[in-house]
Amino acid sequence: MAKLVSATYGDALFSLACEENKVDSLYEEVKSLQKILEQNPDFSVLMNHPKVTKEEKEKTLEEVFGGRADAELVGFLKLLLRKDRYSELPAILAHFTAQVKEYRGIGVANITSPLELTDKQKKEIEAKLLATTKYKTMEMHYSVDKSLIGGLVIRIGDRVVDSSIRTKLEGLKRELGKIQIA
Repeated sequence: MAKLVSATYGDALFSLACEENKVDSLYEEVKSLQKILEQNPDFSVLMNHPKVTKEEKEKTLEEVFGGRADAELVGFLKLLLRKDRYSELPAILAHFTAQVKEYRGIGVANITSPLELTDKQKKEIEAKLLATTKYKTMEMHYSVDKSLIGGLVIRIGDRVVDSSIRTKLEGLKRELGKIQIA
């Protein structure tokens, strides 16, 4: 299967950061850029508008970021423009950010519970995740889903541990549905 555009360009930016020994500085600049783009959605509308020429867009990029942002990052943004991939920028930056976190040993965990967890429970979950994964630190995100009934759903990257009562009940229902009574 072909690699996603976001992964291809995100990996390229990460490789550049490693080669130039700028992982930390580019990571900080990318986080700032993500915040700027989030706070100024009109900028993305302008940069993706079909009636604005590539030359005008490139000039705008240079006026906005030139001298303020790392030259490699500005060059990368211009490359995305030239390759008609600027619309993928948010996904590319998200992929780059995930790569840097992985490189730094930071795990990102999404914990869903049926009730709000106490601080003590959160610390226990984080300690257990640190003990059972390769990560040095964890970035924890908590949410509540009352339909779980009990237990937890833990997602780290593409791995999911679902110990919720809802899932166990659904599994039991499937098993009971397979039983034939003679």
